[in-house]
Amino acid sequence: MDIATLLLNRSLAGQDRAEFETRVRGLEDLGFSGIAMPDSQSLFPELYVHLTVMAMATERVNIWPATTNPLTRHPVVSASSIAAVDQVAGDGPDGKGRVWFNLGSGDSAVYNLGLKGARLAETRAYIEAMKSLYATGEAQWQGNQIRLTWPTRPVPIYLTAEGPKTLQLAGELADGVLVGNGMQPEIVEDALENIAIGARRAGRDPAEVDVWWFVKWNMDDNKQRAIDEARMTLTASANHAFRFTLEGKHIPDEYKDAIVELQRRYVFAEHEATGSEMSNAQIVDELGLTDYLAERFMICGPEQDFVDKLTMLNDLGVSKVLMAFFGETDADGKHQRLGRDVMSLLPV
Repeated sequence: MDIATLLLNRSLAGQDRAEFETRVRGLEDLGFSGIAMPDSQSLFPELYVHLTVMAMATERVNIWPATTNPLTRHPVVSASSIAAVDQVAGDGPDGKGRVWFNLGSGDSAVYNLGLKGARLAETRAYIEAMKSLYATGEAQWQGNQIRLTWPTRPVPIYLTAEGPKTLQLAGELADGVLVGNGMQPEIVEDALENIAIGARRAGRDPAEVDVWWFVKWNMDDNKQRAIDEARMTLTASANHAFRFTLEGKHIPDEYKDAIVELQRRYVFAEHEATGSEMSNAQIVDELGLTDYLAERFMICGPEQDFVDKLTMLNDLGVSKVLMAFFGETDADGKHQRLGRDVMSLLPV
């Protein structure tokens, strides 16, 4: 399997930057194929500064946002920014570019500005504009002619998707897709079929779409402790993946009312903040959703749980996984265990 990882980093000042660069190089040395960073200006330092630091600190790994959005940056700004990172990163050992662009509807980056996530039509228009900018240097955007003249090659465009319509849009337009709606077999099969529907609608071979799965994780010999540390991100997953509609997302009826209440109570100012005292960490327990969401969105427990779940995904046709650590303790040590004790046992 192809395993990438997602990092959260809250400072690039002085020694913090040096430590971040050391972490990035260490992940590359462990064999991770890529490193992704979130775009949430209200919670973390600027995405494209992070990506540039990563590009300069590494030689092999792929580098990408997970995930930016269509609302906080004009498409020319995004296309230019990621193309600049692509120039800094250069090609990997395979002779191909190491940088991708990854777009979603928007989560904490937009809701902390008082906005709401982009609708499907906005996302489609944004992707079409970026593709046209790379192909011709021009595009139409909100009734205006826009231009981008300097990039020498396109940057691949990925789409983070959960619902059927967004998955189909990814299959239709994107170079790749990051699927974030869970790991149960019926969810995986349905998502892959929706991607294929979109691809065939556009006259594409579904195999042309580079499919990645988004899996959150926390490794601990005590599985319940691993889940308890990650409760805040279970709340975040339910709030985001089930946004706009619950239909077509394989949610058991007994959980639907609780999920609607979770979304009503979600605190965006605490997005992905650790600590049992946080409201977002308490909501899932109060609503009786912890075990269901942990099983759907995360791998929590000892190494063998990781091998079993990732092998199951591989058997279902998922060979590329973005692993996002969410816990409160020993992040570097747990990444070491994942790289050393799990990745070596996965299908090649």
